[in-house]
Parts: sequence; C-alpha cells; structure tokens
Amino acid sequence: MTEGAVEAEVGRARLRKEDARLLTGQTNWTDNIQAAGMLHLAILRSPMAHARVERVDVSHALELPGVVAAFTGSDLAEGMGSLPCAWPVTEDMVHPDHPPLAVDEVRHAGDPVAVVVARDRYAAADALEAVEVEYEPLPAVLDLEAALAEDAPLVHADKGTNRCYDWPLRAGEDYAVVRERAEVVLRRRYRQQRLIPNAMEPRAVVVTPLAASGEYTVYSATQIPHILRVMLAMVTGIPEHKLRVVAPDVGGGFGSKLQVYGEEAIALAVARRLGRPVKWTESRSEGYLATHHGRGMIQDVEIAADRDGRLRGLKVDLLADMGAYLMLVTPGVPILGAFMYPAIYKLDSYEFRCTGVFTTRTPTDAYRGAGRPEATYAIERIMDELAAELGMDPVELRRRNWIRHEEFPYDSIAGLTYDSGNYEAATDKALALFGYDELREEQRKRDERGDTVRLGIGVSTYTEMCGLAPSRVLRDLRYAAGGWEAASIRMLPTGKVEVVTGTSPHGQGHVTSWSQIAADVLGVPFEDVEVVHGDTRAAPQGMDTYGSRSLVVGGAAVHHAARKVVDKARKVAAHLLEASERDLEFTGGAFSVKGSPEARKTIQEVAFEAFTSHDLPDGMEPTINAEHVLDPENFSYPHGTHLCAVEVDTETGMTRIRSYVCVDDVGRVVNPMIVEGQVHGGLAQGIAQALYEEAVYDDDGNLLSGTMADYLVPSAVDLPDFVTDRTETPAESNPLGVKGVGEAGTIASTPAVVGAVVDALRPLGVTDVTMPCTPERVWRTIHGEEDPA
Repeated sequence: MTEGAVEAEVGRARLRKEDARLLTGQTNWTDNIQAAGMLHLAILRSPMAHARVERVDVSHALELPGVVAAFTGSDLAEGMGSLPCAWPVTEDMVHPDHPPLAVDEVRHAGDPVAVVVARDRYAAADALEAVEVEYEPLPAVLDLEAALAEDAPLVHADKGTNRCYDWPLRAGEDYAVVRERAEVVLRRRYRQQRLIPNAMEPRAVVVTPLAASGEYTVYSATQIPHILRVMLAMVTGIPEHKLRVVAPDVGGGFGSKLQVYGEEAIALAVARRLGRPVKWTESRSEGYLATHHGRGMIQDVEIAADRDGRLRGLKVDLLADMGAYLMLVTPGVPILGAFMYPAIYKLDSYEFRCTGVFTTRTPTDAYRGAGRPEATYAIERIMDELAAELGMDPVELRRRNWIRHEEFPYDSIAGLTYDSGNYEAATDKALALFGYDELREEQRKRDERGDTVRLGIGVSTYTEMCGLAPSRVLRDLRYAAGGWEAASIRMLPTGKVEVVTGTSPHGQGHVTSWSQIAADVLGVPFEDVEVVHGDTRAAPQGMDTYGSRSLVVGGAAVHHAARKVVDKARKVAAHLLEASERDLEFTGGAFSVKGSPEARKTIQEVAFEAFTSHDLPDGMEPTINAEHVLDPENFSYPHGTHLCAVEVDTETGMTRIRSYVCVDDVGRVVNPMIVEGQVHGGLAQGIAQALYEEAVYDDDGNLLSGTMADYLVPSAVDLPDFVTDRTETPAESNPLGVKGVGEAGTIASTPAVVGAVVDALRPLGVTDVTMPCTPERVWRTIHGEEDPA
C-alpha cells in the first residue's frame, strides 16, 4: 500500500458493528416491544391431524379473569381472506383455501381453531383450557405414494385429489433413447426427511392500531417486511398505505420466517376489532407444530453412463410433501431444485418431474437452501453409487464429467448460464487440506484388518443457483413477485452517510458489510456509515432477505446507488473547482483536478455545499443523495468441494466425524469473518440433517418429535472442527463480483457426510442409509433389518 493510501474495506475482516448491541442485550426483539394497553393472544390448536370441527365454544373462556375477548374461525372469517401462496407453479395447480383460523375442518396437528385475548399472556394461555371444541375424526393422510391412490382419503375433499401439481422439465436428447444406448444404468431412491426450523428467536408479532387515521403498525420477527405488508393488505383488506411493517432485530430465520403466517393476520384482525395493541409470541413447542417445516421428499433418481464413467443422462422423479396447505412459496421450493440436479456435470439428456402431494402434516416451505440441498444430495449420492459400480474413485468420476474452468460461461443442460467457476482449483485445494490419498490408504489397511470401527470418506462437489433473480425468469417460473432490490444513499450535511436497504438481516451482518461497500465507493470512513433496514416506512422499497440474495442483489444495489452519489457529487465538485468533470479524479473520498492535486474537494465537503445550495450548477437539485433499484442479469453460482471422513462403529452404529474440509468459491469476499460464520452455520445445519434431525409422526399424524427433548438440534459438542478455505472466481453478473454464501454449507455438507457413512459400510453390502444416520438406523442397516422410516 502506498503512503497515504486508504485500506480497502471490501475484503477486510471487520468485527460486526451490530454485535455490540446484540451481545449486550441493547436490542429490540419483537417480544420486547410494549405498548400502552397492550393485550396478549393465545391460540388454541388442534390436537388431531384431520377432523371436522363440529363446534367451538369460547363462552367459558370469556368468563375467566383477565380475558377480554375470544374468537373462533367463523368470528374472524368476515373480512379475512385466505393466506397467500405466491408461487402457482402450473396453471392447473390445486390451491385450496387456507383460513388463518380453521372454520369447518382441521388438516394438521397444530391447525389453529380459536384465539383468546387477555390482559397478560398467562391468563390468555390458561383460558385456552376453557375453550370447548368437538371434533369428528377423519383419516390421516401421511404416505406420499398412498395419498395419490384413487381410493385415498382426501386432505381437501372439495378438491377431489391429493395431487397438487405435476411439473415436468426435459432437456437435451430424448432420455429413453440415451438410456437405451448407455452401458450402465443405476436407479436409487432417496428420502429427504422433514426438518423443523429452530431459529434462536421464536416467531412473534405485535400490532399497534392508530384509530384516528386507520393506520396499523405490525412488528414481526420476519425475513420479509415488504412482502408481508403487501400480503397482509390483500388478506385483511386494510389498504397497503395504512400498513407499516417493521422487522426489528430478528434472531435467525433460515427460511422459516420467509412466510406470511396466520398468526400475523390474526393479530392484525384482532387489533382492528378491539382497537387495542396486541401481541402474540410463539412457544417453542407451539413452533414445532405451527412454523412451516422443511424438506419432506421422496427422490427416485436414475443415471445413465458409459463404462468409462462418461455421464449420458439423468432422470429424476420427485414426490414432494406440501403438507396440509400451500404457504407462501411451498410449491416452488422443489422446482428451484429442478435446475440443480445436473449440478456441475455435462449431460446429453435430463428429464425431471415433480409431483406435489397434500398430506395432513404441517405445511412445508423454504428451509435453508430451499430445493438446492435436496438436488445436490441426490446427484452426489448417485455419483458415489456410479463410482462404486464402475470400480472408480469417486473424485476421478467427478473430474471426468464436470465443466472445466476454460468452458465458462457455460449453459447447463437445465437451461442456466453458469457465469464463472473453477471446480478443479477448489477440489485440488480441498484434497490437499484433507489428506485424501493418505486417508484412502488408511481406509484400505483398516479394511484388511477387519476393524469393527470402519473409516469412510465422503465427497461433495456442488454448485448452487442463488441470489433469487432476474424478474423475467421468475415470471417464466410463474412466481408472483420480482427479483429486484432497492437501495438508497443519503449523504448528510455533516458528511455522515445513511444507507437505506430493502434487505433486512436476521444474523447475516448486513450493517457491517453494507457499510464496507458504501465506504469503499464513497471514500468515507467505515465508522461514518449507518445502515437503515427492516421498516417499510424508513425503507419503503424492497424484496427482502432469502435465497442468498442479500449481497448479490441488495449489496450490489448499494454499490450502484453509491456510484450515483459519486456521479452527482462530481458535477458539484467540478462547478466548485471551476473544472471540467472529465478533468476530475476521485480517489480516497476526494475530487481533485488532474495535474493540480492541491485543488480538491472531499465528498463530505460537496455534501455540505449541496445542503447549503449557495453555489450549485444551474438546474441541479440541492442534494447528492441517490437511489438504485437493481434487477440482476443472472443468478449467482457459488461452488466448492466438501470432504468428510467418518468413523462408524459397526457394533453400536455410532458415527463420529473425524475430519471435515471444505473449500468454497463464493466469488469476491466482502468480509472474510462473516463468510466464515455463514459457512460454519450452514455446515451445522447440513450435518444435522445427515446425522441428527427428523420430524417424526405416528400413524395418526401426531408429531412425536415436538420438543427439543425429542428433536435433536446439535450443539457445538456434537459437531467437528471444520477446516475451511476458499478459491475465488468473481461473479460476472454483478459489479462486486460476489456470489452467495448463506446456504452453501448446508447444500454441500449433507451428501458429504452420508456419503462417508455409506462408504464406510459399503464392504458390508450397504448402499444407502436413510437420513438421519442415527446409531439405531445405522445398526439396523448393517444387520439388514427393515428401516423403521
């Protein structure tokens, strides 16, 4: 760095600005919010998976101390629409009504049937016991294949079917022809178990009405304040301009808060009825029933290849569990994965079909990765099976088929344009860090000795599409919204900067990263930048946070808005310096005249001159503030290689991760520390699916894993140390060269871990272990016992 040069912020491992407030409790979670005269809601939920609601009587609850009101579904039905689904993936998709409070029928355990309003949350909760409900039981619908039979009981009798939709995709040569001439054809079935999101902060909502103007402020622990505002206006009939939605500090989401929930609509309806502020906060066990679930899928995968390992064709048939209703993007989640089953490989033919199926379980929707982890799991697992069939090293098989770095940009067989990547570099670095050859040699020796504790090695080479965009592509996929994002930069008279962003964080560190981006473009100190987010009044435009889109779309919008500020400031500076704009240089936050560096104006000085407006160019407005709405050109495509070594005790079924190495390419890195944290968090969730987590139901549709005592969320002691590194091929689709990172670890890790378990047991004749690979399930698989799943 030359003398006097300012260190670039982008690429610097800055401590997060927001942590001082979050870690010391000087923060504002939704449940912290208090309002004068606030009432509390408690919601009565169905104990049955499927039943007609014959009678709901709230009269006894109304007699209890502290109870102010109580409502049934019929009470709130007037003026209340169905909860929205924004992704009708086909024209003929079956889309049942979804009332926020059940009226005539409940369709999953946890379906809400009544709401009690009281002066405190304890009185409200106690009063639920006084609500009387008579149910007529109906058959539960749980098995995805059985649900499609002609004589199957129906989740929605008025629809006449449990089939939600069929969505096909075919590309390349005719698969049947390719299959016929292939030398090897393998078919496998994989099961993606249901997962239950466990954000640090439970869901919560507070609604404060302003009777004089008919306005309502909705505070919600949500990922999507802007989308929520639009949808609540549609559901409740309250004009959008009368609704303000605020996402305060939000303690995690992972997709579970990418939703328009019935509780938000109920709270708004009750506040409108009573003219009083109301609050609802979910209990942890309530959340297990009522927060949407993730995954839930049966994958039938067939791969065709030559004996030398050259891939020829891929066929995928999915049965995707919608649950009882379609939530905001429920039907679209498996469709996102449709484009990623071919992954990093070159194919002659690809055939895909997804069938959405209604069941009497909690609805599914987006969960970290949303369709991409499922796709990566299926292709990477069957690549391992093909390698075993061919007697080939699994890494070598991948090398023979992946897209080479000199072939980018590359049009995948699924119709995506991968803009950049280098799978060779990431894999080579990962293999070296992992000690792959040495571990294979150790594995060989242990196999020869007949060790009861077996060593297995798993490989996952992945790419993903993220940064949900562009709007015209989303239109073609029948998604109801766009993929754009908004940002604005306000240069204050004192030279400080406010960045207003349409994305809002729930743990990702937006405040820090956006400050770094703006500071670099504007040439101002990092400390002088403040980031405003999560409030539809303060940040009126936005498409919110999900799908690893915040940086590649939202951060890029900040960059563009900041460039516009510099361009406007250049006009003022040229006027003040009596120079041509073409003769000005802008470095280190200051404009100077070429050849006369002493003639200079900092951008802060220009901001003050714009504020006073005493000497501006003719016709220029008195501000250098700017905004930008970015509709990106393409998705973003991170990639990488993850390697896992496990030891499996064949006598107990216990699996221990011995080492884990990942090398990810997420493009240009804004803040290495934040990237590292995102990777670690993603790995934890992917490994959790592989080894620990599963939503388990009994034959009547009751959730058996409904508490943290029954549903294993791993802690730090359950996870290994990770060795992480990066390669860098900048994205071509945005000016920062960044790619997404929030979901990469989850997408890549699950097949690496399960592949390692199967690799350890393959000499015993094992070709698959159903997730999660618990000790019992592994032991049963080794001994040939039927899997209880």
